[in-house]
Amino acid sequence: MTQCPFRLFVFDLDGTLIDSERDIADSANQLLASCGTQTLDEDSIAQMVGEGAGLLVQRAFAAAGAPAPPDALARFLAIYDSRLLERTRPYDGMAEALETLGRRAALAVLTNKPIALTRRLLDALDLARHFSHDAVIGGDGPFPRKPDSTGLQHLIAQAGATEASTLLVGDSIIDWRTAKQAGTVVCLARYGFGFRTFPLAELGRDERFIDAPGDLLRL
Repeated sequence: MTQCPFRLFVFDLDGTLIDSERDIADSANQLLASCGTQTLDEDSIAQMVGEGAGLLVQRAFAAAGAPAPPDALARFLAIYDSRLLERTRPYDGMAEALETLGRRAALAVLTNKPIALTRRLLDALDLARHFSHDAVIGGDGPFPRKPDSTGLQHLIAQAGATEASTLLVGDSIIDWRTAKQAGTVVCLARYGFGFRTFPLAELGRDERFIDAPGDLLRL
């Protein structure tokens, strides 16, 4: 077996570890409908994901052509909390990939999702066992949200890794910018919903790509 070149794999959550597109979209549309505003198609909402729930809510109301009420974010989070696991599942093959990767390197999660929701999802989907408690960073913790790389750099130092021996796995331009800012290797999940709007002209020659979680085992 070829030795793994990475000491640390850092994963985005939505669109990378888990397929949460439908539950996020349904929650956003429930909020819009409760405000008497037109709803949006699922793909349009999926393109708004990646920079935190606050921006998602702002973008949804802007796309619907209506002002967001002052409590829109709180209402969205309450709705999403109630339907967090209706359809959300790990991507096929992800659990098996994590099992194997965890024997080769340290694993971590870096997401802009609130940490409480992140931990609930990881626990309920039986993914939490692959990550130590302090190796999961959410968007409302002590570090700025991605694409700021402070959280990623903290995970690198904590794992005793280096930028060159760290692979950030994500599906969006936000993940790509985070890795570039930190100087780590980046792997883009083309199966994730964030990749649909990735500006391909931004890509260089050193990115890696996967079309399924199992592809990580061949990097």
